[in-house]
Amino acid sequence: MNWRVILEDRNKMFWALQIMGWLGYAFVQYIGSLIQEMRSIYVLIILLGAYGGFLITIPMRYFYRKIWNAPPLLLIIVVLACSYVAAAIWAVIDNATHWEIYKFGYRPYNWLFYLKHSVVKFYIMMSWSGLYFVIKYYQLLQDEKQKALQAVSMAHQSQLKMLRYQLNPHFLFNTLNAISTLILVNENKTANGMVSKLSEFLRFSLDNDPIKRISLAREIDAMMLYLDIEKLRFAERLHVTIDITPEAERALVPSMILQPLIENSIKYAVAKLEDQGIIEVHGRVHKQRLYLEVRDNGPAAYSPETVRQNERGVGLKNTEERLRALYGKHYSFNLSSNNPTGCVVEIVIPWQLAE
Repeated sequence: MNWRVILEDRNKMFWALQIMGWLGYAFVQYIGSLIQEMRSIYVLIILLGAYGGFLITIPMRYFYRKIWNAPPLLLIIVVLACSYVAAAIWAVIDNATHWEIYKFGYRPYNWLFYLKHSVVKFYIMMSWSGLYFVIKYYQLLQDEKQKALQAVSMAHQSQLKMLRYQLNPHFLFNTLNAISTLILVNENKTANGMVSKLSEFLRFSLDNDPIKRISLAREIDAMMLYLDIEKLRFAERLHVTIDITPEAERALVPSMILQPLIENSIKYAVAKLEDQGIIEVHGRVHKQRLYLEVRDNGPAAYSPETVRQNERGVGLKNTEERLRALYGKHYSFNLSSNNPTGCVVEIVIPWQLAE
């Protein structure tokens, strides 16, 4: 938040309201003079009176700034006194000007006549003071609201970064464990290929801001880097099908939103199968909503019920928490059974077009 710019804007707003307010006062006085059929020279009296009020209220502004933090009772007493003193000064100037110009230098026999209309002017000064404090308190309220929103935004971003970066060590541990296993069984060529793919995948992961969203097409590219790593492990046992509509490819999605779902399918479905494991990724847009599905053909023992009993694992829980943090109530995250076996994870989020 740039406080210097905010202060400059508020200073400009004060002067704009000050000028418009006193011009409005002069206009009302002018309308009154037409009703009373005053001479045309009275317009000058009105303008000088408005100008006098304009000048007198300027030091009141700076004085109110000084006493802003005073106790409420003291503040009220000081504002009442200040308003009356300002009204009395204004009345003296206004009356003297009126007599000098409109009544050709008339002077009253009693000095108390100089305070004529001071009560009316007191109400005007009180109104000015009231408006000043109301606007000032409103601005402070807006400042606090802005600070609260900024604090919430910073906490929100920190939470998203934490959730997003939580995936890296979890995924890295699993991949390094697989590489270690390949080395132990003398599959050095495969292990070397996995290290290369891992390097590319982590570079992609670190180059993308966890707060910003990317197009689904780029997310699919990142997912394929991960799948290339897993294909080195499973070879022909892993088959992946991608079915994304052109409209869905251009949609904005949180970075690395699909990888933990794919990882979950590989860990609990493909790795448990003796035959070929199949993972299908579908994406479509319908009624301004983006529908993403990850399907697998896991064994019969692998079902939504068993996944829920395992508290959905780190990847699925992390994904749902990220969606909740990003979209609030405007998302859905469902886990269901596939036909004939396996699981289906469906994500529905608002459709936003990537540039």
